Amino acid sequence: MSTIADLGEFGLIARLTHDLAPRPDVILGVGDDAAVLDVGSAADVLVATCDAQVADTHFRLDRATPEEIGRRALAVNASDCAAMGAAPRFALLSLLVPPTLEVAVLDGIYAGLRAEAARYGCAIVGGNIARHPERLILDITLLGLAPRGHVLRRHGARPGDALLVTGTVGAAAAGLALLDDPALVARLAPEVCAPLLAAQRTPVARVAAGQWLARNGATAALDVSDGLAADLAHLCAASGVGATVEVAALPILPATRAVASAIARAASDLALFGGEDYELLFTAPAAHAAALCAGLLTTTGTPATIIGTITAEPALVRVDDGQRTTLVGRGWDHLRAPNF
Repeated sequence: MSTIADLGEFGLIARLTHDLAPRPDVILGVGDDAAVLDVGSAADVLVATCDAQVADTHFRLDRATPEEIGRRALAVNASDCAAMGAAPRFALLSLLVPPTLEVAVLDGIYAGLRAEAARYGCAIVGGNIARHPERLILDITLLGLAPRGHVLRRHGARPGDALLVTGTVGAAAAGLALLDDPALVARLAPEVCAPLLAAQRTPVARVAAGQWLARNGATAALDVSDGLAADLAHLCAASGVGATVEVAALPILPATRAVASAIARAASDLALFGGEDYELLFTAPAAHAAALCAGLLTTTGTPATIIGTITAEPALVRVDDGQRTTLVGRGWDHLRAPNF
């Protein structure tokens, strides 16, 4: 008899959702960063997502402040809205809490939630509280709005498009390595550790960037949560294309490279497979990609880098020092053993 681990996260999703009935008011259901729903507005569509943060799986109370935990819980949901080109508007929180948890911890978490919601212009409007015998779980449902006709999706990439990513990649994975090894933190300079720990504890969703890209020619997008290679595989599968990634072009912080060297890992491994960067991986017509990067930076302050090309052949290829090899689309899977 097969188990949940045998199916894996995405196999389980496919099994549970394969026979969902279509509806005319469901513009986009399962299979993207968020659902897109028609609520009768001539101007906007509703974008809906949910994401749970589980103690000892996504965060540890001894590794982050309560405020940081609250901020992260809201930000990872806002990132799904960002990937669709939507603006977060309303959040509901289901809170599963052990009765022994100190009230001050929840006070701090809600302070972080409120601060992060304010960053994106989002209101916390309700939720639910239930008892959990062992651990704290924060489960957020986020509703956003996007202009009708300007929603980013995974399936729009075309052969010949440029492949781009905002910000930098690998920093959150390097930050996790620091959290796992306090002795490593002690060996490295504070200016090396600080941005990496922040990337892991308090990622910032690229909401303004997603909205701008949706209006200015991006053809497909998703956020980098499971790992750049894994998320690229999702984008390519949805679009029926492949991709070539230039490893030398990956935007990697010097601090990330320093951690990679200290733990005897390739910095490109952290960038390609580490995940949790919550940057936007997107595609655009190659002829306009450079101008798109310039406009994005000028308008939103968000840098973007061309890291490869979309291909007609449905395969992932990495180019490293001129050598072309298969890029395995692996990354985080909640239901299987970590393979990073």
